[in-house]
Amino acid sequence: MTRLLRGVVVAAAFSSLAACASWGGGRDAPLRAPVVTDPAPIVSGTMRPYQIRGRWYRPAEQPNYDEIGLASWYGAQHNGRPTSTGERFDMSALTAAHKTLPLPSLVEVTNRANGRRVILRVNDRGPFVDSRIIDLSRAAAEELGLLSQGVGEVRVRYVGRAPRTGGGTALRRAEAAAPSTPTPYAAPAVASPPPAATPSYWVQAGAFSDRRAARRIADRLGDHASVQDVRGDGQTLFRVIVGPWPDANAAEQARQAVIARGFGDALLISGG
Repeated sequence: MTRLLRGVVVAAAFSSLAACASWGGGRDAPLRAPVVTDPAPIVSGTMRPYQIRGRWYRPAEQPNYDEIGLASWYGAQHNGRPTSTGERFDMSALTAAHKTLPLPSLVEVTNRANGRRVILRVNDRGPFVDSRIIDLSRAAAEELGLLSQGVGEVRVRYVGRAPRTGGGTALRRAEAAAPSTPTPYAAPAVASPPPAATPSYWVQAGAFSDRRAARRIADRLGDHASVQDVRGDGQTLFRVIVGPWPDANAAEQARQAVIARGFGDALLISGG
């Protein structure tokens, strides 16, 4: 994807977002959009049709965009790299990637499992996986309670134009506690996750709707691979994870090895 606007000095700031409490409403009620007085121009080069892995994507203005689907997240392995707008990806900022929404823009993302919501600045393209509708920064995944889970069901609503810089904010957290970590399903001799208090990193090779298919993939990946049930909103997915590793660098090397085995969408996830 053409990288534009590198080195552009971002000058103007946007007005303060309304207080979280004033946005109120029920768990699925739309929230009042933040007021952006000096919106950033849409990067024209990012609105052209483009092709990834034989599939065409056609970016467009979508003021009524409101979709439910799976979200994934990306972190250290992309940190500091240019996004599709030319901005540098900052895994600690509240940002996201989307296949077709205008860049940059703002979206409201709700974790369907726990009700947590955030406003995110969309400044990149992706994720190029049919089952996923948005890719979150590490900070966004943490705010939504998806950091250790890796993939989760979310609702994404288009908010509007983004300010010239920033725009991401946590809106509110659900009163109910987040769901507990899924119990691993694994054959004998397969490594099980360490205690939650122990920092660890895993590689997710993929998530599948069929347990047997997931089990076959785990068997192909060896003794460090296992299958976890991920339940949410009446749906169960079976994700194949490989690990654990004590630090992100070791896990990233393992992720590259998993990609080399044919799993190009492998994700680095935190398990502690």
